[in-house]
Amino acid sequence: MKKKISLLIAIAGMFSLFAFVPAKTFQAQPWPVPDAAKNKANPVKADAASIAAGKELYGTHCKSCHGVKGKGDGPKASQLDTECGDFTKASFQSQTDGALFFKTSEGRKDMPSYKKKIPEANDIWAVVNYLRTLK
Repeated sequence: MKKKISLLIAIAGMFSLFAFVPAKTFQAQPWPVPDAAKNKANPVKADAASIAAGKELYGTHCKSCHGVKGKGDGPKASQLDTECGDFTKASFQSQTDGALFFKTSEGRKDMPSYKKKIPEANDIWAVVNYLRTLK
C-alpha cells in the first residue's frame, strides 16, 4: 500500500511541476514547409524600395510580436503560447526566401496567416526582403 501511495505522490508531483513550466518551453517543434514552397524563388528584387516597403509592412503587422529588431521581443510576445523566434539568428536567416514566404502567408498556432492581411504576394516578398536585413 505504501508503494502505491508513494507512486501516486511521485506522479502528482511530476504533473504539478509541468503546471509551472511555461508553455513556450515545449514549443521547439519544427515548422515543415512543402518542397514546392521552400524552393520558390523571390520574384521581388531586394532593392532599397522593396526593403523600405517590407519594413513598413513589418512595422504594421509584425513588430508588435517580433520586436523592432526582429528578436521576438515585441510587446505582445509575452502574451503568446509560442515563441516568436529571433530573425537575427543564423537558423532563421539560413531558411530559403520561399520558406519565409510560406510561413508568413500560412501562419501556424499564434502566428496568424497573412495572405488576407497582406493580399499582394509581392508585398509579402518585400517583407521577406526586409527580414533579410535583420542580422
